[in-house]
Amino acid sequence: MARPVWTGVLGFGLVSLPVGLYTATGSHTIRFHQLQRGTADRIRNRRVNERTGDEVDLGEIVKGYDTGGEYVIVEPQELDDIAPGRSKALEVSGFVDLNAVDPIFFYRTYYLGPHGEQYGKVYALLQRALTESNKAGIATFVMRGREYLVALKAEDDLLTLHTLHWADEIRDPHHEVPDLPGKAEPTAAEVKMAQQLIDALSTDWNPDDFHDTFQEKVKALIEAKAAGKSVEKAEPAAQPTGVVDLMEALRASVERARSPKDTGEKASASKDTRRSEKPAAKKRTGPSAGGSLRSLTKAELYEKAAKAGVKGRSHMTHDQLADALAHTGRGRHKA
Repeated sequence: MARPVWTGVLGFGLVSLPVGLYTATGSHTIRFHQLQRGTADRIRNRRVNERTGDEVDLGEIVKGYDTGGEYVIVEPQELDDIAPGRSKALEVSGFVDLNAVDPIFFYRTYYLGPHGEQYGKVYALLQRALTESNKAGIATFVMRGREYLVALKAEDDLLTLHTLHWADEIRDPHHEVPDLPGKAEPTAAEVKMAQQLIDALSTDWNPDDFHDTFQEKVKALIEAKAAGKSVEKAEPAAQPTGVVDLMEALRASVERARSPKDTGEKASASKDTRRSEKPAAKKRTGPSAGGSLRSLTKAELYEKAAKAGVKGRSHMTHDQLADALAHTGRGRHKA
């Protein structure tokens, strides 16, 4: 069984409950050591006195706040002495609607368990009350020399504690993010088509459907290099969608996202019909190739043009893109 990272007393009203805080998440990030290039020599970080160059023992290190030329020295014990409630109180100041806290405030999740079997009834009472009221308790407490703002929630059959950012830690996006759209407004048709795309891509949330593919590729890279093999490079990132091509890109995305019953069978049938009507011929890069390219949407043509490096593609019409691809010999339509 895991050891609690913090123990204390949870209080709400005149009710108190001894609790333990347990880590709820872990990381599967692959850890690398630092080595000097060309050797197997590890690089170590050391605590060094910048004036003498001597290494300093951890027990000899204190905290100092620079007041402008002089340092105010603060000992670790002094921080513990001023901690509210001696770092052992988790006092709920109030309860809010579960959906009232904006997701940007959430930082880290912990499991909260009763610290002793005899407190199971009080624990179960709070868990059930939070579940049925759809509320979250807001509290503060101190852990490891730092005060935290937290939200206490009921999850299934247990209580969870979510650390929150303080309000002054949330940055104003209008000061942080350049090139926000401002007065730029999409057309009603574009909004409708985007909603159709969202509907076509809608699914049930199942976290087990997702996994860290980047870490898998890092592992594959390590295994391949250890075996003296090479790894193929990933496909380049997609090109940004131009404003001129936005509607065509949305339409093509909707067609691709819909189920085979809606579009796939019809598309397949129409392609089979076109194949049966045309005699077999050697593929060329001339007019016939341009003719087959014209059966693609403008968004599909634009994607091919981007891969082929066609210059000026963002200003071309549907037919101009087809002709340009036909002359490059790299945009032949593959049935």
